[in-house]
Amino acid sequence: MVKRLYEPKEKFVERIKLLLDDEEDVKKFFKMAKSEPRKSLRVNTLKISSDELMEGLRQKGWKVDQPFRDYPEIVKITSDLMPGEIGKAREHLLGYYYVQEVTSMMPIIALDVKPGDIVLDLCAAPGSKTTQAAALMENSGSIIANDVSMGRISILSANLQRCGVTNTIVTRHNGIELIAKLRKLGFKFDKILVDAPCSGEGNLRCSPRTLLEWSEGLLKSMGRKQKRLLDGVVDLLKEGGELVYSTCTYAPEENEMVVQYLLDNYDMKILDSKLPLKTRSGLTEWKGQNFDKSMKKAVRIYHHDNDLEGFFVCRLGKVE
Repeated sequence: MVKRLYEPKEKFVERIKLLLDDEEDVKKFFKMAKSEPRKSLRVNTLKISSDELMEGLRQKGWKVDQPFRDYPEIVKITSDLMPGEIGKAREHLLGYYYVQEVTSMMPIIALDVKPGDIVLDLCAAPGSKTTQAAALMENSGSIIANDVSMGRISILSANLQRCGVTNTIVTRHNGIELIAKLRKLGFKFDKILVDAPCSGEGNLRCSPRTLLEWSEGLLKSMGRKQKRLLDGVVDLLKEGGELVYSTCTYAPEENEMVVQYLLDNYDMKILDSKLPLKTRSGLTEWKGQNFDKSMKKAVRIYHHDNDLEGFFVCRLGKVE
């Protein structure tokens, strides 16, 4: 099956030119957008060690690489595998690994969850980040994993079961409604992940149709929804608690503007995020709107910098 490519709209090209450094940078961006995405997976250390799985995959004839010394669970696949081979492999069915894009792993790495933490994953399905958090927490502490769609909840539950996750409670709520209920009950969390629904500009390689559906109206609409989703979530954090806000888009309307809304309305500060990728700083200005100087600590991940997908990650702390 040949992947269909779509040409970017003129306004999208203009925005990318404003976001990137120069014409050469822009050329690299759009060239990479038409390339094939890299295959990757994450070792599920609840069931197997990274060394043991790597040995097993190499015995199968797969070419695999662990690109980050400090994160041996992150695995890139360089073999030309058959369609569906990764998902049908025995190791996948047994829950020894989770098929996950590398940049999708960055929000949980930024959140730095620990064994014993109480964690809220507000938009959890299909479960890539929830299972990643559970593994880092060694199945201790507690995670509330929420999503609004019953179909997505079913996939989330299946992935949790396959990966042997036992410290997670699955809830089905509109995110705004769940926040209100948890506030009323007095719930407090050590860490909160809001991996928000977004326009998906960072997924052009695996989902080129994004270019067809893209519009500035969509970006503004998503930004409003994201702000509503975040309203009140800060009240669920313990003193000194941390929140990671992330999207798979480049749009400032869905990234820096949303974070600035948090800074303007809640006692929050932006914290450093140490990630094992090439990253660029968050914007401090966009089309005449100035953002807090600390927005530089937010992280932009462009697909042509790492030959991976695009992401935005911002780690925030509740001011004590």
